[in-house]
Amino acid sequence: MKLLTRSLAALALCFGIATCQAQSQDGFIELIDGVNLSNWNFVGNANWIISDGQVMSDKGTGFLVGTKSYKNFIIRAEFWVEPTTNSGIFIRCQDPSQIIATKNAYEVNIWDTRPGQEYATGAIVDIAKVNPVPHAGGHWNVMEIVANGSHFKVTLNGVVTVADGQDERFSQGRIALQSAGGIIKFRKVQIKPI
Repeated sequence: MKLLTRSLAALALCFGIATCQAQSQDGFIELIDGVNLSNWNFVGNANWIISDGQVMSDKGTGFLVGTKSYKNFIIRAEFWVEPTTNSGIFIRCQDPSQIIATKNAYEVNIWDTRPGQEYATGAIVDIAKVNPVPHAGGHWNVMEIVANGSHFKVTLNGVVTVADGQDERFSQGRIALQSAGGIIKFRKVQIKPI
């Protein structure tokens, strides 16, 4: 009976809040579900849209910026990019209106053809290098990002690209998804506070 009462209370609360986020049994919260962008703000002129259950952009430059701040967490993201797409998942963003990698946020890069290959796809720009560079272009990928205190881990398609990146400048902040050239599609982005 208590479980039913709690479930009904949670459901009532969810209906009372316009931007309810679903939480899975393993504790992950859906940030991108392919249905709406109510938990995100637009920064820049990227043409973010929802199409076929995916959030995508193919023109302009900018970000989708989450409305909540997170400290320690695990992110799971499913994405598709062209081989030359420039994108990234920015974490612990300090200024949600002006996001700059290494200046006020960490960028987990998604850019196979980045001129400085040591910080290409799977790296944390200017924090943790990647070698060899995994190629994300032309297929669906699963990226997992762990931010725990000053330690960071990145896994792409089951392969660890950053084992223990370390930096302590930004202890918490918002999540941002980047569109900086080429097609980027996200069909799922989840977060689990730790």
